[in-house]
Amino acid sequence: MRVTLSALDTSETFFKPLVVLELARDVKEETRKWLEKKINDKKKNGGAQLLIRPLVEKCEEQTLESQNLYLVGASTVRLLLGAESVGLVKECNDNAMRAFTYETRQNFKGFSDDNDDFLTMAECQFIVKHELENLRARDEKMIPGYPQAKLYPGKSILRRLLTYGLVTQIFPLHDSEALKKLESTWYNRFKLKYQPLDGIRTYFGETIALYFGFLEYFTFALIPMALIGLPYYVFDWEDYDKYVIFASFNLIWSTVILEVWKRGCALMTYRWGTLLMKRQFEEPRPGFHGVLGINPITGREEPLYSSFKRQLRIYLVSLPFVCLCLYFSLYVMTIYFDLEAWAQDVHRESHFPELTNVLLFVPSIVYAVVIEVMNRLYRFAAEFLTSWENHRLESAYQNHLVLKVLVFNFLNCFASLFYIAFVMKDMKLLRQSLATLLITSQILNQIVETFLPYWLQRKHGLRVKKKVQALKADVDVTLYEQIILEKEKGTYLGTFDDYLELFLQFGYVSLFSCVYPLAAAFAVLNNLSEINSDALKMCKVFKRPFAEPSSSIGVWQLAFETMSVISVVTNCALIGMSPQLNAVFPDSKTDLILIVVAAEHALLALKFVLAFVIPDKPREIQVKLAKLEFESVEALKQQEENSDPEGYTQGENE
Repeated sequence: MRVTLSALDTSETFFKPLVVLELARDVKEETRKWLEKKINDKKKNGGAQLLIRPLVEKCEEQTLESQNLYLVGASTVRLLLGAESVGLVKECNDNAMRAFTYETRQNFKGFSDDNDDFLTMAECQFIVKHELENLRARDEKMIPGYPQAKLYPGKSILRRLLTYGLVTQIFPLHDSEALKKLESTWYNRFKLKYQPLDGIRTYFGETIALYFGFLEYFTFALIPMALIGLPYYVFDWEDYDKYVIFASFNLIWSTVILEVWKRGCALMTYRWGTLLMKRQFEEPRPGFHGVLGINPITGREEPLYSSFKRQLRIYLVSLPFVCLCLYFSLYVMTIYFDLEAWAQDVHRESHFPELTNVLLFVPSIVYAVVIEVMNRLYRFAAEFLTSWENHRLESAYQNHLVLKVLVFNFLNCFASLFYIAFVMKDMKLLRQSLATLLITSQILNQIVETFLPYWLQRKHGLRVKKKVQALKADVDVTLYEQIILEKEKGTYLGTFDDYLELFLQFGYVSLFSCVYPLAAAFAVLNNLSEINSDALKMCKVFKRPFAEPSSSIGVWQLAFETMSVISVVTNCALIGMSPQLNAVFPDSKTDLILIVVAAEHALLALKFVLAFVIPDKPREIQVKLAKLEFESVEALKQQEENSDPEGYTQGENE
């Protein structure tokens, strides 16, 4: 028998705060009371059946600036029932991974009625967020106190509150003790060691843990490239006669590492339970708007927006804007080449060439800085355009945003290198430009993404502590200080920028590293620093993000695989331009081109054969998944047989 919320007592006099809800400053009192009642009310009455209280009481509001902050939590029973509703997968006593149910809770490893640690804090916060987002309107036509804020039956109340700006933010609280333990094993001491991925997953969730897992794996995968590339630089093979071997190794390396990652990813996500989680039905984005109508899939009344209008916005506005940005990027590239020619002329005519040697690197450094600035400005424009396109689902929004950003970043970062390699055919300049772009971008990313925000956050923290020390109100000062500090921190916007940085780094290493073998070595050094700086960023700089279950790195797997295909073409072309191969065909360039094209097609075929031969999931995971599927089919058959035995027998007799 399925256990329901109405059959259990989920109220508690004291609860551990899990999530902070901040309302706008001018929210009306009736709106506050209505929202508190909706969150606290029972499920059968249309509530979320969660626990909520203000951070400070009304009598203290005169002295504190936090009257709009609310703490949200839940009882242990409510969280367990929520774990079942979101489909969390846990390890059973027989070591198999199964979807958690409250009725069979005693069958799961580590569960006991007096154990509050069966669910991690990240899982509890994810459950609370899920329940708040699934707080749906019933008979209400509008948000109380705001007639213009319409509500639609069956639609998420929280998303409407966010859309109208009545709720300004919702974020999960840090667990100070657990965070200190994680920091001590993660980044407090700079050592060459594996990251505590299970600990990261427990605290931040699977999406963050998968990013750090991929960052660690990619760093180790770069080490063979770095070790092979070092002799090339030490022996100063500037005639590039030897880079054919390096380029050939590059072709195999770029394919194998991505296929092996998919297997490692499957092992991790099975252990974490997300490989088995069923995908939730996606709700519309908070910013989605349209004309009220009937959804043909759900049958509910909700805002609808014509896909034809969206396509018009994409093809008549977004696409021309992206093309214009690409043209501007190419125009900036021509300015860079003019500066490069000027610097070389000055160096050539100088009477002190030792002094003007430094001048040769100035155009590349300036261009690298301009590229980073353009990438960041374009990112804002791409987000605005993608939001303006009015995509209904978050997944569609993310896919269109990723496509826009990847196309521009690829051209902006690599167009000059392609031009130098295949038009100018100047390998010395290609080496210099690649080195400058790679090293400059790594330094800028470290400063902008981590060290600058960390410095600003420390300054803000000192100001908050002074305010807290001046308080005389009867409040939990420790909790109050923590919440005020965290609410002013920046919001972590996801792993998009982190994966983008790795994607561009993968491009620098796989496309042209054969002419600058130290690229992989610099990438390894950067990533070792990146692991620690990103860990610092997650723990100290930004608000704690909500855990999001993930079974893979998503669309980025396809992006990296696409880059590896392009690297095959690029490296084959570089091999075709090598002096050794040109010496074999001194008179017939056509034969050379045909052989290079044939080799490129053969290598692409080999790449796809390797991708097919190497299974995405190890054999042991495939067997376990098949067993679970068999169990679910058998359970369904048993349920059907037991559902109406009398009617079944009567039908047989007739």
